[in-house]
Amino acid sequence: MTLSLFDQFASPTLFGISLIALALTLPWILFPKPTTRWLNNRLLTLQGWFIIRFTQQIFQPINLGGHKWATVLTSLMLFLITLNMLGLIPYTFTPTTQLSVNMALAVPLWLATVMIGMRNQPTHALGHLLPEGTPTPLIPILIVIETISLFIRPLALGVRLTANLTAGHLLIQLISTAAFILFPLMPMVALLTTILLFLLTLLEVAVAMIQAYVFVLLLSLYLQENV
Repeated sequence: MTLSLFDQFASPTLFGISLIALALTLPWILFPKPTTRWLNNRLLTLQGWFIIRFTQQIFQPINLGGHKWATVLTSLMLFLITLNMLGLIPYTFTPTTQLSVNMALAVPLWLATVMIGMRNQPTHALGHLLPEGTPTPLIPILIVIETISLFIRPLALGVRLTANLTAGHLLIQLISTAAFILFPLMPMVALLTTILLFLLTLLEVAVAMIQAYVFVLLLSLYLQENV
């Protein structure tokens, strides 16, 4: 039973070849492409409105130097939302339940924000390691603590996304299995379990979007500190 629960998180293979690269490429194929017409269709209009509103909300508190990241963070937001939403379709694989995938996204982007801060304003970037007004005996301890918290940031980004999606998928599988087993034995209980499953699926749709937003929002906050 334990193995079957976690089989859904195993990377799919075909003839011994991992298909995770195909799973990561699929979202880009599904996005509607811009047309040369004067008026776009409803889907393209909705996509453009979403991108504009998201970009305004994320980059409003960031100065002009950080607006160069608009394309990267907006693309990452769309990519994560699509991967998370596709993972809710039955018999599909969710790459964002893999910690390695999430860390591969979090570490380079976090490191880029830190390097930008060190290059543009090294004094201000290093000043984050020691809060103003710290008593002299606490200076070495606080520097160590702040350094550790700085390096934990990418790990927290990856683990947060992985844990939330993994927990949701496990709950959906457990409740759906319970509804399937209870249906011939206790139909009314199975019906209530199915309703609970439907509500949980709606919750997971919200979690899929919120976690993608939180991932990008935290990266924008790290960027704001260093720009």
